[in-house]
Amino acid sequence: MDIVVKGRKTEVPERFRKHVAEKLKLDKVQKLDGKVISLDVEVSKEPNPRQADRSDRVEITLRSRGPVVRAEAAAADPYAALDLATAKLEARLRKQHDKRHSRRGNGRIPASDVAVSVPDAAKLDETGHLTVDGEPQEQVPTTKMGSLEVQGEGPLVVREKTHAAAPMTLNQALYEMELVGHDFYLFVDAENKQPSVVYRRHAYDYGVIHLNPDSFGGEEPGGAGGALGG
Repeated sequence: MDIVVKGRKTEVPERFRKHVAEKLKLDKVQKLDGKVISLDVEVSKEPNPRQADRSDRVEITLRSRGPVVRAEAAAADPYAALDLATAKLEARLRKQHDKRHSRRGNGRIPASDVAVSVPDAAKLDETGHLTVDGEPQEQVPTTKMGSLEVQGEGPLVVREKTHAAAPMTLNQALYEMELVGHDFYLFVDAENKQPSVVYRRHAYDYGVIHLNPDSFGGEEPGGAGGALGG
């Protein structure tokens, strides 16, 4: 697997390409995600002098047979931005790696051994209520919030809304977004009938994301999560 470094409206010097290869250690990346297919690094420059402290942006995109992992950062120079983006990428890969291993049950003990292995563990009495050392314990209430069940007081807060969605053009969606004063607007594209979101980028630029459920063919479900401003 090679690292592809490219510039968006800017030239990428050979010195920086070599620095990328030294900074993004492939053996370390592959240790955290053994299904890596490609690793792309995109460098861009913000021409606005008022944003000199964030003039250079580096975006790292890792594609594998699982979900796409992306990290981006901006700084006063591309080398500092690369350091920040690399740290974010490694943190997200490590989190994903730990999550996969916890799903496999590493370090778990059978439910039948909990009382022996864990001191003061709660038990179920004959009536199905929790007890600790024979004393009944207060039941944690479960609240139904939309399609989710939340135990106790959260901290999960969910507000579910359903809106009528007549298909509209991209221009109409931009107009509707400006009317409500939001940074993004969810709509159904009249041209391709896909769920889409238009969002405000830097300065006066806009971006649009389309979701195509028919094109999914990976092993794990993925999404279009991340910062809209990218």
